[in-house]
Amino acid sequence: MLTILTLPALNDNYIYLVHDPVSGETAAIDPAVAAPVLAMLKRHNWPLTYILNTHHHNDHVGGNLELKQKTGCKIIAGFSDRHRIPGIDNPAREHDTLSLGKHPIQVIDTPGHTSGHIVYHFTNDGLLFCGDTLFVMGCGRLFEGSAGQLWHSLQKLKSLPAATRIYCAHEYTQANGRFALSVEPDNRELQQRMAVVNELRTRQEPTVPSTIAQELATNPFFREDSPALQASIGMTDRKPVEVFAQLRKLKDGF
Repeated sequence: MLTILTLPALNDNYIYLVHDPVSGETAAIDPAVAAPVLAMLKRHNWPLTYILNTHHHNDHVGGNLELKQKTGCKIIAGFSDRHRIPGIDNPAREHDTLSLGKHPIQVIDTPGHTSGHIVYHFTNDGLLFCGDTLFVMGCGRLFEGSAGQLWHSLQKLKSLPAATRIYCAHEYTQANGRFALSVEPDNRELQQRMAVVNELRTRQEPTVPSTIAQELATNPFFREDSPALQASIGMTDRKPVEVFAQLRKLKDGF
């Protein structure tokens, strides 16, 4: 079994350390800063084998060069982001299979938030590290891509096994949930989930991981085909991508 540690960073970022106790290999995913990663590695006496970056924004790559200098790790990121990732060693393409020890990792292209965004699916372990493409009850803003691109990217993630655990890179869940309730106020599962989320945040505990199943039930950006949601935003019988685009526009102004 892989060990996963969640490290809060900056205002609302999460850095993840994934350790394979059999091989001894460790990956840091989207290290915004180096200090908490170095401290946790020292505490557990783990090496840092890889950095896995989902995209080029500084709050995901800011710790790259210091970590590489101090640990000798290799940096993996998307091929189309290869000129924007500090210290990149391995530009990865969609369908490439990486590994942490004997744990395979599938690379999936998910443009939309940025043009070169990728995510990492630990296929045998049921884990998805999705950066800023998918959030708990939300999705990323459109900084470099179109609504159509991001919708298509999310369709790929929706098709993953329902039990897949989702590790996103920000603690945006309460705000996302408030928006979700505004467009689907009668969703009982969403109401119940928000009660749990609010309790977790009262204790300053993370709301991640989620699962694909939970997102299908409560994330409006996974529910563009819901008749109740469509009616709520005046988009009944519209194409799913059009409903998605309207949801993203509404969220931007929420």
